[in-house]
Amino acid sequence: MEEGISILEYFSEVETCEEHNGYFCSVGEALTIAILGSLCGLRNSNQIHQWSLNQRTKAFLSERFKIVRIPCYYWFLCLLKLIKPESLNLCFIRWAQTFFPERGAETTISFDGKSIRSTGKMSGYTSPLHIISAHLANLGITIGQQTAADKSNEIPAMRELLRLLEVEGCMIVADALHCQKETAKAIAEDSKADYLLSVKDNQPSLKEDIADYVQDAGLRGTMDYYTTCEKNSGRVERREAYATSDIGWLYGKEDWAKLACIGAVHTQFTTKKGTTSEWHYYISSRKLTAGELLSHARLEWSVESMHWLLDVHFAEDYCRVEDKNIQQNLNIIRKIALNTVRSYKDKTKSKLPLSRLMFDCLLDSQNIISVLTTSQN
Repeated sequence: MEEGISILEYFSEVETCEEHNGYFCSVGEALTIAILGSLCGLRNSNQIHQWSLNQRTKAFLSERFKIVRIPCYYWFLCLLKLIKPESLNLCFIRWAQTFFPERGAETTISFDGKSIRSTGKMSGYTSPLHIISAHLANLGITIGQQTAADKSNEIPAMRELLRLLEVEGCMIVADALHCQKETAKAIAEDSKADYLLSVKDNQPSLKEDIADYVQDAGLRGTMDYYTTCEKNSGRVERREAYATSDIGWLYGKEDWAKLACIGAVHTQFTTKKGTTSEWHYYISSRKLTAGELLSHARLEWSVESMHWLLDVHFAEDYCRVEDKNIQQNLNIIRKIALNTVRSYKDKTKSKLPLSRLMFDCLLDSQNIISVLTTSQN
């Protein structure tokens, strides 16, 4: 392997479900092929394998990565199936942590889950495979994931993922599903981080108390206030944020670990059809200004852009591989590719979209080397 391409070294010690004799290609070589093919934007294992059989690709893999034998498609899938997803995920987490060696109050990590819908129709699946991801919102980098049996198990899966990550001092943001007392404790006490959690109808009393406070004009006038207004393609978006650490009156506040602040965001969207508005309510373990609350709250949605790329660019919901291990491993491999290209784009200040940068890798294998080396430097 060419000196300086360190990303693949992080995944060289993945564990397998069972011993194997090497066949015609090692597990590490199959994983390398899958990562490189995904860097080229290839959507599934079939496309990646077909790409690896191209004569120019074979020469590139042999010269730069010492891969001299390409397995047939059947063995390629067998090798990917042998990889323990939990082991690959731990390697992924160790590698992803290198993207933010300095953590602090400005670091926002968004948690959210996504189901691979095609898996719900396959044999052996009782429900779609559901994966919750932790996304470093400031950089657009995914730093870890955890598989849940289904969406109903996303809450304990998030807590398990927290235990795998180093998030001390960071701000953890999540939607209302994770507005749970045990989750707040896992963040604030166990992980020594801070939380900003959206409060909705799954915590009816808490939501009602915060809403009553915020909707009282006199009380709202005592809260810290911040507003923004954006115009995009004829659509005007106005956001008003309110925050206060005066919560001595809040019933049951002691049940929420280190609760220090409540807040609200009022959004108004104006188009030619008229104006719509809605309120969102929050609790936080950190005393936030209204501007800080709005900034962190908006970053909660950064993980959705990654999910969009998995759906639209990689067509993950149409992946028909009927094996749970392969599905989980491919999900991690796609995130490795997205992280790498995102880092390359940021470091080179490129204005090209991620899809174009990946397509450039497909057209010229030398671009793969440039992306790999630049993203890690």
